Amino acid sequence: MLWKLSLTGIKSRFKDYLVLFSGLTFASAIFYMFMTLATNPAFLKGSLSIAFKITQIVFGFGIALLSIITFVYIVYANSFLLSMRQKDYGMYMMLGARTSKIGRLIFTETLVVGLLATLLGTVLGVGLTQGVSSVLISQLGLQIHKFVGFYLPALLWTIAFFAILFFLAAFWNRHKLVKSNVINLLHEDQKPVKLHRNKLWKFIEAILGIALLAIGYWAMMHAAKLGTKTIPIAFFTIVFGSYFTFDSFFTAIIDLLRKNLAYKYKKLHSFTLGQLKFRLSDYTRILSTVSLLFALALGAITVGLNFNNMTEQAMQSTYYDVVLYGHNKKVDNQLRKVSVKSTTTFDYKMVVEGKGKEKARVLYIPENQIKNNQIMYQHYSRKNDVNHYDTKRIKVSDFKNKTDFNEAQYQLVSLTPYIDAQARVVPETQYNQVKAKVNKIELLRVNDFRSNFNNIEKLQNLSATQMMSSPEVDKDAVNVNLSNSKSAQYRLVSSMTSGFEFMGFFLGLAFLAMLASTLMFKVLSGANSDKPRYQMLWKVGTRKSLLKASIAKEIGILFALPAALGVVDVLFGLQLFKSILGMNTYDKLWIPFTIFGVLYVLYYLLTVVLYQHIVLQKED
Repeated sequence: MLWKLSLTGIKSRFKDYLVLFSGLTFASAIFYMFMTLATNPAFLKGSLSIAFKITQIVFGFGIALLSIITFVYIVYANSFLLSMRQKDYGMYMMLGARTSKIGRLIFTETLVVGLLATLLGTVLGVGLTQGVSSVLISQLGLQIHKFVGFYLPALLWTIAFFAILFFLAAFWNRHKLVKSNVINLLHEDQKPVKLHRNKLWKFIEAILGIALLAIGYWAMMHAAKLGTKTIPIAFFTIVFGSYFTFDSFFTAIIDLLRKNLAYKYKKLHSFTLGQLKFRLSDYTRILSTVSLLFALALGAITVGLNFNNMTEQAMQSTYYDVVLYGHNKKVDNQLRKVSVKSTTTFDYKMVVEGKGKEKARVLYIPENQIKNNQIMYQHYSRKNDVNHYDTKRIKVSDFKNKTDFNEAQYQLVSLTPYIDAQARVVPETQYNQVKAKVNKIELLRVNDFRSNFNNIEKLQNLSATQMMSSPEVDKDAVNVNLSNSKSAQYRLVSSMTSGFEFMGFFLGLAFLAMLASTLMFKVLSGANSDKPRYQMLWKVGTRKSLLKASIAKEIGILFALPAALGVVDVLFGLQLFKSILGMNTYDKLWIPFTIFGVLYVLYYLLTVVLYQHIVLQKED
């Protein structure tokens, strides 16, 4: 009989349960997706072979953060479930149902809902993992190989993690219901909440909150000077500053608005301000947590997407796209597949001079080729803590001082296979007197390096192979690891950053979805206690349009406050990454902000609709 009553109760609240079930399903799907990404060795070793150990640490930290936010999310989702059902259980107990049976009922119901959502979420997660990875790889140009949606260890870890969480939630629900008497269950939503009204302490708290936030932002702005002290200072001040700000500063603003009688008595502003003051006092911890997680999520996706700038810097650091050491049939065939924009050439002769320890390789280059061919290179510098490259031309004057091995000489030598040799630019007559084989270097600039990268890389490798296979080359002297080629640098950097781009984007979206859902369930869990207030306003003749507008404003402010503080945290926090990574982290900032804004607004609208559905039942 109790099971029939339980199913009837669930059916009557099917829409609310559907939101809960879909939220739990999405949480398990997100967790599975990230576990697959973080624990799949084929992905880690395939895309990040160079930074494998660093990546494991970063992903391990990401799993820990995701576990924490998932735990918080489950707590508030479970609170929402309990708030929907506790009055029903109180009615069952009042009608004579034994406490032990009610305890088993709530335990089983919570566990079954959770496990079903987990199983469905893991199935959904397999498909989402494959789909999302394909989209990100194609859209962001990531170098990720051997990555499939199904990974058994991630599946087992996901099921085990959520099973433990839901078992604890079911045990907690059973304990709370068994220990509560019938009256408390029936009137739980009518209990008063005590508000702290110490005005002096609230004033001190407000000033302290703003001051701590200012210190944290200052520390991140001066990360270069503070060094390792930056993170602990910023963490401590921003965490406590956020809490004090929500607990006092925003409440003080509401009090000021309530003193403005013209504003207070317009429409339902008085009621809305009263609701907000009550909410902020009750929601201090959750709003502080949401603002910090919002900053963390937005920062993760912003920095993750900015890792793509490092591949752009890799392209900027080298002027020429391809260096050809010679030609053969394979090189010529591959060269036809590359769209060449310009070609620069120069000749050189390599001579070994001296004996023993004085033995050195010298490259002789004729002056007229340096004057006429305009050989360029990229000069590196830092401006405002950002890596910067200026294009400069190699000149004959750079080689006048034979003892001074400057940047221009290094750049010219690096274009040859003999990167440990010395370069001497000499007149044509002296060059002709040097008895050595004439070698020719071709420097290519191509159209659209990124889209034509595979052909460019193959051409560079074929040219190096052709040169090494020549019997006239001094193989002991040649250093052709291609580390100085543009394609090699691009491959190196992209292989290191692609996984971090993926993780930042993925972790940021996961955090956003869960923190917004957490705030949504926190708001909805108090909807039943707010219902009498709205019913009273309805009965005294308040138009439903005004009630809906009041709800939209109230929930909008609850969503907007942590988002606004989180955005400010991110804007200052990016200064820290700007100093560490040496890149402009504010570049294309509108992309992550737009993504977050759209998703966050969707969660807000969903919360408003569900809240209105609960508190504004039709009375006519």
